[in-house]
Amino acid sequence: MELKKGTTTVGLLCKDAVILAADRRATAGTLIVDKKAQKVHIVNDNTAVTIAGSVSDAQLMLKLIKAETKLKAIRTGRPPTMKETANMLGGFLYSNLRQYSPFPGIAHFLLGGKDAEGVHLYDLYPDGSVSVVDDFTSSGSGSVIAYGVLESHYQKDMSADEGIRLAIKSVNSALQRDSASGNGIDVIKITRNGVERVFGKEINASIEVK
Repeated sequence: MELKKGTTTVGLLCKDAVILAADRRATAGTLIVDKKAQKVHIVNDNTAVTIAGSVSDAQLMLKLIKAETKLKAIRTGRPPTMKETANMLGGFLYSNLRQYSPFPGIAHFLLGGKDAEGVHLYDLYPDGSVSVVDDFTSSGSGSVIAYGVLESHYQKDMSADEGIRLAIKSVNSALQRDSASGNGIDVIKITRNGVERVFGKEINASIEVK
C-alpha cells in the first residue's frame, strides 16, 4: 500500500530578502511520525532550502548540494552563484529520477539565497526542472490552501518583516485545513547579510496569525 505524505512549504521574494517557511509535521499515511521535522534547511552562509516529498531522497539531495557547493567554492575561489547552485541541485534531482525509474524518489525543493547580484528564489521539481520565481511559490499537500492567502496578500515591494508575517499566515492557513501539515512553523530569512533563522514556533491551528 502506498503511504501518502504531505507538508506545506512557502517561498516569498521581497524587495530586500527571500523568506522560506514550512510546517513541522512528517506523515506516513494517516500516521504522524514526527512532530518536530525540519523542512527548512540552511545549505551554507548564502543559501537555504525547503523540502517536501520523500524524506530519504530529500536528505540525500541536501547532503549532496551542501558538499558540492563547498567543493565549488574551493575550486573556483568564490561562492557559487545562485544560478549555479540551482542548476547543480536540479542535476541531482534529474539523476535521482533517472537512476531509479520507474520507481523514482520524489523530492521537491524551494531554493532561496543571495549572491553578488542580489537575492533569488527558485522552484525545483522532482524531475529536475528549475524555475525562477519572481514573486512567491508553495509546495506540498497544503500548498493549494497557502496559495489562496499568497494570491490575496502578496505585494512586490514587501519588506522582509511583511514577508515573514505573510509566510507565517499562509502556512498557518494550511495547518488549519490540511491534516498532513501541522505542529508548528519554521521560517528563514535571507538577505544580503546572509541566512538567518527568524521563526520557529508551535502554533495552535485554531489561532489566526495576523
